[in-house]
Amino acid sequence: MAFPNIITTIFFILVLSLTNNTPTCEAQLSSTFYDGSCPNALSTIRTSIRTAISRERRMAASILRLHFHDCFVQGCDASILLDDSPSIVSEKNALPNKGGVRGYEVIDAAKSKVEQLCPGVVSCADILTVAARDASEMVGGPSWSVKLGRRDSTTANLVLAEAGALPSFKAPLDTLISIFGDNGLSARDMVALSGAHTIGQAQCFLFRDRIYNNGSDIDAGFASTRRRGCPVNDGNEKLAALDLVTPNSFDNNYFKNLIQKKGLLETDQVLFSGGSTDSIVREYSNNPSKFKSDFAAAMVKMSEIKLKTGQEGVIRRVCGALP
Repeated sequence: MAFPNIITTIFFILVLSLTNNTPTCEAQLSSTFYDGSCPNALSTIRTSIRTAISRERRMAASILRLHFHDCFVQGCDASILLDDSPSIVSEKNALPNKGGVRGYEVIDAAKSKVEQLCPGVVSCADILTVAARDASEMVGGPSWSVKLGRRDSTTANLVLAEAGALPSFKAPLDTLISIFGDNGLSARDMVALSGAHTIGQAQCFLFRDRIYNNGSDIDAGFASTRRRGCPVNDGNEKLAALDLVTPNSFDNNYFKNLIQKKGLLETDQVLFSGGSTDSIVREYSNNPSKFKSDFAAAMVKMSEIKLKTGQEGVIRRVCGALP
C-alpha cells in the first residue's frame, strides 16, 4: 500500500520543482494583458505620446532616456517617477538624473488619460515602457511588441542611482560592458541601445572636456564646430544635438559619426576606439535595418529587467505618488 503513496509524493515534488523554476515575469507578462480590463489603454497612450512629440520632437529622445534610467535602477518599475515625500527620496534628484532627465509630465499626462478610462488598472511602469516604444516609432525608429503586466514600485533608490547603476558620461568601455552585463544585456545590446543617441541633445558640460582637449579620438573640425555653441567657461546648460547631421531622425548616422570620430560624448566615441565593439559599430553603420532590429530586441530585453508582477508592488493612480 506504500507504493502508490511514493508515486504520488514523487509526482508532487516534480510538479513543485517545475513550478518553482518557471520565470515569474514570463508567466505573467503578456502583450494582451489589458485587453479585457482596459482595451483602449494602448491607443490612449499612443495618442498622448504622439501629441507630446508633435509639440516637441526632442521629447522622443527624452522618453527613451527616461525609460533607460528607470530600468537600470532597481528594474523597470517606475521608481524614477516618484516624487519626494516623507517616505520617498526621489531618484529625480540623483546626479545622473537631475537637470538632464525629463519627460515626467508626458508620462503623467498619459497616465491621467488612462485613469479616466479604467482607474487603478494600468501601471505607470507599463505606460513608460509603451511610451518608449511609441516614441521610437514616432520619429522613424522601429516598433516592437511590448509585453505588459508590470507593477509599480513602492520605493525609490537615489543611492543606487548615484552609485554606478547608471553609467557616467566618462565611463570607459569595460565599465559600460560590465554595467549592461549586470542587467542581462550583452555588448551588442549596449551598442544598439546607444544608437538612441541618433536623436536628442546633450548639455554642454557633458562634452566640454572632449571638444577642448583636442584628443586623437575626435575630429578637429567637429570639435571646432561644437566649441562655437559651448563656451569654455560658460553655458553648462547649452544644448547640442548628439547627431549633427540628422538630429531629429532615427537612423544609423550615429554609427557613421563614430567611425569619423564625431561622437559627441566620451561614452559614444568609446564604442569605436579600437576596442571589442568596433565591429558592431561598423556593422550598424553599413546595415541600418540590422541596427533597427537589434535596437528593438534590446529594448524588449531592457524593459523586462527585474520586474514586479502579480502581487508585487502596486498600481499607482498618480505616477509621482504612492497610493
